Amino acid sequence: MDNYEDLERSLDPHRAQEQDAAAAEVAARLRQRGITVTGAERPDDLVDLLSAVERFEAAVEAHGGDLMVDDLRSSQPDDPHYVVPRRAHGEGTRAYIARIDAATAGLRRHPRRPDGNRP
Repeated sequence: MDNYEDLERSLDPHRAQEQDAAAAEVAARLRQRGITVTGAERPDDLVDLLSAVERFEAAVEAHGGDLMVDDLRSSQPDDPHYVVPRRAHGEGTRAYIARIDAATAGLRRHPRRPDGNRP
């Protein structure tokens, strides 16, 4: 913890609880998307992970993918390229974010689905 955070916590005795609640809300949003969250992640890493997932989802939608069909819980996605990578067992948060970012970049090379039509 840094001096700024120490000062903020001394000024706001509820800061830690508020941060914990915010981290729990971000973790819940990730779990709703099928993303594995271990509970050992730092709050900042959870926010960065959610941002990476949202960037991936935006790229999928820009390519005509359907997030309701192309997700981790789907047994038959329309296009596996449009499914966010699954977190490997024991994979660190930063490594997982890097894989999601690489998959997002890979979507730029993947052909767009014309008008969002299914294959």
